[in-house]
Amino acid sequence: MFAYHAAMNLTLRQLAYFKALADHGNFGRAALAERVSQPALSMQIKALEETLGAPLVERNARRVVLTPFGRRILVHATRVLEELRDLEEAARWKDGLAGRLALGVIPTVAPYLLPGLLARLRAEDIALDVQVQEGKTARLLDELAAGRIDAAIMALPSGGGQMIERRLFDDRFLLAGSAARIGALGAEAETLRPTEIGASQLMLLEDGHCLTDQALDVCGRGRGHAQINTGASSLSTLSRLVAAGFGLTLLPEMAARTEARDLTLLRFAAPEPFRTIGLVRRATAPEAQWFDALAQIIVDLSADLRLPGQIGAAG
Repeated sequence: MFAYHAAMNLTLRQLAYFKALADHGNFGRAALAERVSQPALSMQIKALEETLGAPLVERNARRVVLTPFGRRILVHATRVLEELRDLEEAARWKDGLAGRLALGVIPTVAPYLLPGLLARLRAEDIALDVQVQEGKTARLLDELAAGRIDAAIMALPSGGGQMIERRLFDDRFLLAGSAARIGALGAEAETLRPTEIGASQLMLLEDGHCLTDQALDVCGRGRGHAQINTGASSLSTLSRLVAAGFGLTLLPEMAARTEARDLTLLRFAAPEPFRTIGLVRRATAPEAQWFDALAQIIVDLSADLRLPGQIGAAG
């Protein structure tokens, strides 16, 4: 039996552990997510139940199920934790772009943008501790929603709900291949459109990268096409395969200076295909000048990622 306590000695830690347990449905996974031992988490959940006077979960070997009372408490716990997160965020950014910034970046942007961005922040002597997390779009959206990162740089539209998206710049696609494969296109290369690449093998990144979906859309092809190979895990690997003559690829312009060694690059005829890179944050977070300031710094840097209008073989 649970006894009702007149004095509610609830703690934020208990609410956070309960929310984690509800999210993961398992004491072990919840404890891992909260970086505590399973007995410690279980003890705090038990203490919360005793304080509230009723069970919050049904315990069984496979999965934890919330009781009807637990589902009601989860609504309140979630609201309290979100308000606390917003309060901490407002305090952290009271002086603008200063404090600690947890920033997510997709893998097809991080290696090419981050060096310049971090150098720019240091050069401006901004009192900012940047913690970078690289991940695919779906993972970064989950991290944003959970409040584990403050903002993310990714391709737009992000597809995430309750997010504010700020367009930063357009990153044009270039056709990349060995000199022989590009040369085989002949005279039509000057007026080539992505949908006219033809029967050449198209090399793309493995599933899960938004760049692959964008490239397929631009080329008017589906994943099941016989000439599509989506085996590369990174743009670096993809570029080396293409340079070795295994096919053609659509290379983002921002990656060209780094990845186009031994590749021949070709611009598509106007209008050139592109992806839009943006900065994303939670819509529920307080209005923040830091978001605008960070966005402007990235926009200013984007000019350094573009190639001259006329390009050819990269060496």
